[in-house]
Amino acid sequence: MKFIIQIIISTLAVLITSYLLPGVHIANNSFLTALVVAVVLSFMNNVIKPIMIILTIPVTIFSLGLFLLVINALIILFTAKLVEGFRVDSFWWALLFSLILSLVTSILQRVQNNDNNRNNI
Repeated sequence: MKFIIQIIISTLAVLITSYLLPGVHIANNSFLTALVVAVVLSFMNNVIKPIMIILTIPVTIFSLGLFLLVINALIILFTAKLVEGFRVDSFWWALLFSLILSLVTSILQRVQNNDNNRNNI
């Protein structure tokens, strides 16, 4: 159940973030497309990202960790190639999308956690 709630939160975050950024497009603001994007991003972050981090350890250390932002943007761009109806105009939009998506997801998770805490009292 927790995984489903997390995917729904991620889906809402993808929709909100794509609405805020003119360089990120979801065809017809489709909830289904955003859901697929959230699932693909979840897979990419759990499987592909650790491999990319291990392969780029020297560059990441040399850049004091800033190269991780590049990895995030590349994962967003790769997701855009995989998911029909999801388009990112450039690397810079992907970078901004990853930053804002993290912020929006964090806010939505905090709201959801506060709601759960009120229900448990």
